[in-house]
Amino acid sequence: MTWLNGLRFDPIAPLVSSGHPAVRYWAEREFLQGSAGTAETALWDLPIPRRIMRHQGPDGSWPYPGRRPRSRTDYDLLETYRNLGFLVEMFGLTREHPALAAAAQYVLSHQTPEGDLRGIYGNQYSPNYTAGFIELLVKAGYTDDPRVDLAFAWLESARQDDGGWALPLRTRGRNLDALDQSSTIAPDPTRPFSHLITGVVLRAYAAHPRHRSGPSARKASELLASRFFEPDAYRDKGRIADWTEFSFPFWMTDLVSALDSISNIQPELTTKKTDRARDWLADRQEPSGLFAGHLLRDRFHDLQLWFSLAVCRVFARMP
Repeated sequence: MTWLNGLRFDPIAPLVSSGHPAVRYWAEREFLQGSAGTAETALWDLPIPRRIMRHQGPDGSWPYPGRRPRSRTDYDLLETYRNLGFLVEMFGLTREHPALAAAAQYVLSHQTPEGDLRGIYGNQYSPNYTAGFIELLVKAGYTDDPRVDLAFAWLESARQDDGGWALPLRTRGRNLDALDQSSTIAPDPTRPFSHLITGVVLRAYAAHPRHRSGPSARKASELLASRFFEPDAYRDKGRIADWTEFSFPFWMTDLVSALDSISNIQPELTTKKTDRARDWLADRQEPSGLFAGHLLRDRFHDLQLWFSLAVCRVFARMP
């Protein structure tokens, strides 16, 4: 593993000795060619995924536990997105599991004839949540599903003229009050891309074996890399700090989520900004071998392990 030479401490040892069975499984499989005798399905029966699945509704969704301030927002769809992320990204659930299959049917019931998935933003277009769901479904084994193909066709049609993506309502100067509007706001494709939105969309392209090699993915990965450490084009989401606030499963666009996608699409892509991002991460390695950063609160209190695993994946893929 020559990529370890650029780091001060061994990050693999603390992952495989952490005592977290899922983290250990992925680290051994991806970096040590281990776990050969362990089926991925063994992760499905761990306490955390079992606890998550106990709260799944009969229609395949998860009920949102909090207040619901916007009448047109489908909060159960949002909560389903959150829980699908845990089940797929951490515990490797696929369409072979009935809970995942039921959740997929619930999610895809929100697909419009145009191909986008609608509901979290009311009746407004949402390239980020459309792609976020499609990323998880692809990883769960729905790569060849025609509904996934339709969603990618919609994402292709929803690109800005510069090759990235943005929220259509933002391109028209509208704020979140537009989520309560019944009519759908058409985009202005001449406006610049949003790196926060493009980073989320790119994750779906990076997950798909065919779309990750296409020109749209390559162009968008170059656009995304050009914005590292810069504010977004849309001022309400213009915090440079967004780049260095991390979560796992990935939610918004940060340095690690962006590099994860880029390293799957163009592992050879090297710029001053990608080098700066990798140096920034390497400088935050602790003597334990794990990586530190502003980790947004997670539900299961082991975010540093997952964050460190994600950083290792990036370093392993990029030269």
